[in-house]
Amino acid sequence: MIPQRTLGKDGPTVSAIGYGAMGLEGYYGAADETNAVAVLNHVLDAGGTFIDTADAYGSGHNET
Repeated sequence: MIPQRTLGKDGPTVSAIGYGAMGLEGYYGAADETNAVAVLNHVLDAGGTFIDTADAYGSGHNET
């Protein structure tokens, strides 16, 4: 399980290790949505709650 950290004095608790989701949109090569969902589910199952997305990746699809 990924350790958790509280951001700031009263902030939310998030996973100490974040997941950068840029690669799920094909930035580094071909991307498959089924595989991308499986990867995100694996991150969540491991206790990941800090997922870095951006609307610039996949014309906003990465944020969805």
